[in-house]
Amino acid sequence: MRQIILFFSLFFFHLICYADKPDFMLLETYKNQNVTGWVMSEKLDGIRGYWDGKQLFTRGGIPLTPPAYFLENFPPFAIDGELFSQRDQFAEISSIVRSQQDKGWHKLKLHVFDVPDAKGNLFERLAQLKIYLAQHPTAPIEIIEQIPIENSQHIQQFLQQVEQQKGEGIVIRNPNAPYERKRSAQILKLKTALDEECTVIAHHAGKGQFENVMGSITCENHRGQFKIGSGFKLEDRTNPPPIGSQISYKYRGLTNKGKPRFATFWRRVSSSDEKHRSE
Repeated sequence: MRQIILFFSLFFFHLICYADKPDFMLLETYKNQNVTGWVMSEKLDGIRGYWDGKQLFTRGGIPLTPPAYFLENFPPFAIDGELFSQRDQFAEISSIVRSQQDKGWHKLKLHVFDVPDAKGNLFERLAQLKIYLAQHPTAPIEIIEQIPIENSQHIQQFLQQVEQQKGEGIVIRNPNAPYERKRSAQILKLKTALDEECTVIAHHAGKGQFENVMGSITCENHRGQFKIGSGFKLEDRTNPPPIGSQISYKYRGLTNKGKPRFATFWRRVSSSDEKHRSE
């Protein structure tokens, strides 16, 4: 009986969370499209954070519960960005954001790339936030610098610079396009290594040196179902990502059947009961 009550409690909790879930602008991939007049910025490797003017959400639509001091000087209007501290610290950032306790929110800032409901082009939208921050300088918010693109060589030089500093990649976007609450061809990501997310749906026992631990997993996403057996550390094999959780993997293009080629485990995104809380 207690299990039934717990199930329905979680079920209705997720219904409530999704009832007011904001819709986000999601990125396509840069494939040498014509981006004349566009801008670029570093793609920060953190957790997506959307502030609707009252509540902070993850990309999955679950409200976050940062300490009061973090949100004290947030604006009364929507801003979209990335909860971030510094490069190459995704695991710590994710741990801070997921925890119900304050494990270091003072280390984070919301690095903003758009003001969704403001009028005008991207620079005019961000200007509204800039005015607000001038009046509230202690707010843990920064505006991500948008760099006008000179040519395709400029893009590659910037990408190389970011990756040399252990950055994830770059974002290229049309500054004259409105904020679109969908996957948009007006905002593109570019990384040297391809990566995506998938949901773990099965564990498979290992053989040989991995006889007593997990050998591989089956994942599922928009490309279908496929196995991943490499990239795992021993601790990952001993304590594998739970079924229902999300992971990130790297791959080298697609097979003729449209499946990821040489898919390799990269990192955990969330556990089964946390998967809507992380970006």
